[in-house]
Amino acid sequence: MKIGVQGTGMVGTAIATKLVGLGHEVMMGSRTADNEGAAEWVSATGPSARQGSFADAAAFGELLFNCTNGVGSLDALRSARPEDLVGKVLIDVANALDVSQGMPPSLSVSNTDSLGEQIQRAFPDTRVVKALNTMNCEVMVDPAKVPGEHDVFVCGNDEAAKADARELLESFGWQADRIIDLGDITSARGTEMYLPLWIRLRGALQTGHFNIRVVR
Repeated sequence: MKIGVQGTGMVGTAIATKLVGLGHEVMMGSRTADNEGAAEWVSATGPSARQGSFADAAAFGELLFNCTNGVGSLDALRSARPEDLVGKVLIDVANALDVSQGMPPSLSVSNTDSLGEQIQRAFPDTRVVKALNTMNCEVMVDPAKVPGEHDVFVCGNDEAAKADARELLESFGWQADRIIDLGDITSARGTEMYLPLWIRLRGALQTGHFNIRVVR
């Protein structure tokens, strides 16, 4: 599959590298088509890796990942041609972390809204699925980084899009019974608002290799 990964940071790089390793063709998108970080990734990853602008990656991908800085996600996605987002599954991994007042960050949107919902409203013909935003990027693409069983969440308005997302998550190594569907895109409020706790846990544990397990 051709997949566009928007974002050149740690999350985008981890996901794009995993996807290439699974046999997908991947274009990493950034503000400019000649982004140095993306160029280094392409050089290190091989012929199935490409780089381009956010618009280029949106046009290239049959499926898209949003791994941009959450406070800039809408602008990044708006740089694409509208027709290049219509009908496509967009897996939104971003969190709208606001560092303008220093660390630890706060959320620029919460309680009655979420970044996932904002993206779905802005692009009503795109099939948005929120997933993977509750963990470290290394755990996203290799759940075995955390021993034992633990969970990943998905939510979105389109059942077929969530099924596509689940299939990809399983290819990353997530067990089917540990992928929890939280319902429609409004559930992104909950997964995004977990981030302040995740940040505190990261500081207390001095590692990002941890995750949630729902014990029934």
